[in-house]
Amino acid sequence: MGKRVLRRKKSFLRRVAGTLYGLLVALSAVVVALYVVYHVIKREPTMAQDPASPPAASVPQGPENSGEPQGLTRKEGTYTVLLTCPDEASGNADSIMVAMYDTVNQQAGLVSIPRDTLVDRASPGGNRYYKINSSYHYGIEELKEAVSDLLGIPIDYYVAIEVDTFPELVDMVGGVDFEIPVYMDYDDPTQDLHIHFQRGMTHLDGQEAMEVCRFRHNNEGKIQVAYTDVERTQTQQQILTLIAQKMLAQPDKIPGYLELISEHVETDLELGEMLWFVEPALGFDLSSGLRTATLPGDGTVTYHGWTYCYELYPEEVLDILNEMLNPYTTPITLEMTDMVQAS
Repeated sequence: MGKRVLRRKKSFLRRVAGTLYGLLVALSAVVVALYVVYHVIKREPTMAQDPASPPAASVPQGPENSGEPQGLTRKEGTYTVLLTCPDEASGNADSIMVAMYDTVNQQAGLVSIPRDTLVDRASPGGNRYYKINSSYHYGIEELKEAVSDLLGIPIDYYVAIEVDTFPELVDMVGGVDFEIPVYMDYDDPTQDLHIHFQRGMTHLDGQEAMEVCRFRHNNEGKIQVAYTDVERTQTQQQILTLIAQKMLAQPDKIPGYLELISEHVETDLELGEMLWFVEPALGFDLSSGLRTATLPGDGTVTYHGWTYCYELYPEEVLDILNEMLNPYTTPITLEMTDMVQAS
């Protein structure tokens, strides 16, 4: 009797061991397949044409240049990305940022461009506009070109995240803990936008984080607070940094992030190019490698009848460009930029 029980136990253990072995083999095959797919699909991103340099084909050839293209030299493995979020009510850009990522030296910069920054441009249809957020009204490529011309640097890629998608991304990382800088009390029924927060540390879910990022001022008749557009961009930078920190701390969720971006975010980054950035990004230290800033200027300027334009301070902006966004091996100069001055 005891021998039969022992045989049954052994038989049961063999079946369990066989099942576990089969699962391990299947799991190993999946891992190998994913590894192969990752290395087959991932593709090194390309770099945009330098706005300050002529195309190589247009450079005169001769002994003095030995057939080499003239112009600026890009740093190896350094890319620039335009980040924007549209304003659903106006069709303009609600926020505009430029990120630079040096994958070789693991350094990055994130710089906000105030939405009312002064420009002087003709739209694709010929109409002139004087605030950079109006560029998005004519399409993401117009905004990308306007930002590139303003800063004098190439913009390799763009990422335009819709208002409805941002909360989903924040919820995916589990929300963020954020120090609310001012008392917020705003309602706009036309946009179904309701923002109500006390000042201080708060855990924000996706919807709440979106509301904090969109806040500009309290409704009339409510307690008014000092909160400038520059401070608003700093809030957006801080929340984006918190999201990035949690994303990098949860590499197992990367497939979900990529799926969300590919399905619900407008970008000219292809899946293979996104995958290429995964490996260097996982080794990036946000606490030491990321620097942020907002372009300084005067937001009270009137230009061609457009009020409250934000006129940039060229010399101060140039310092920020060279410290945080410059993708070249040589410094950016004022001549390379297009910072319009009202006077």
